[in-house]
Amino acid sequence: MARIKPQALLLQSKKKKAPSGVSVPTIIVYILIVAVMVFFLFSTYNKYWSRRSIVQTQDGISNRKFIERKKSDIPNYALISTSKGQITVELYKDGSPDIVNEFIDFSQKGHFKGMQFTRVIKNFVIQGSKIENPEATEDWTTRGKHYSQLDTSLKHEAFMLGTSKAKHEGGGFDLFITTAPIPDLNDKINVFGRVIKGEDAVQEIEEVDTDDHYRPKTPVQINEVTLKHKT
Repeated sequence: MARIKPQALLLQSKKKKAPSGVSVPTIIVYILIVAVMVFFLFSTYNKYWSRRSIVQTQDGISNRKFIERKKSDIPNYALISTSKGQITVELYKDGSPDIVNEFIDFSQKGHFKGMQFTRVIKNFVIQGSKIENPEATEDWTTRGKHYSQLDTSLKHEAFMLGTSKAKHEGGGFDLFITTAPIPDLNDKINVFGRVIKGEDAVQEIEEVDTDDHYRPKTPVQINEVTLKHKT
């Protein structure tokens, strides 16, 4: 049997022991690549959320300024021009903000222009409405319309401006001006202002002749409503 030379045996041994795994330099390269990718992702994420936080903060400041500006833009007074004269009303925009905002919306849309005083009760109240309803006084408001921010300390003294708590279909927004202290109407009418000028015009409307349903025999109407910041 032929003997294998030592040199051949050495070559065979090297072939069997040849490494089959990944080399150390390759592993180091992989680690460096992963580290760079992680750093890049972290930097991108951090920049994104920092920018978003700044935008949200700026939006919050803008919104606060917008709200404050809108509140300061709300008129303080309403000039109600009627066929019997002009009535100046101070609006309770702090005490009854919901109702004042609704009144302003209807005013800007011209809702009150040409509105008739449909009910006039001496020593009680005058009512302007676009609904012709000859029901008894006790049945004026059958469905409550409540406002979350209504100031319950506003009582119905003489020359107070209010609107009914009932949501009349198709009627929009009606107006009441009291001509005497009537606190018993607090459950029926929301006060949102008071007459500061033109009480004589209110009294003149109060004195018109009416039928059995308290409707004026001669039409009395609101010509227009003008909103003002100062009188």
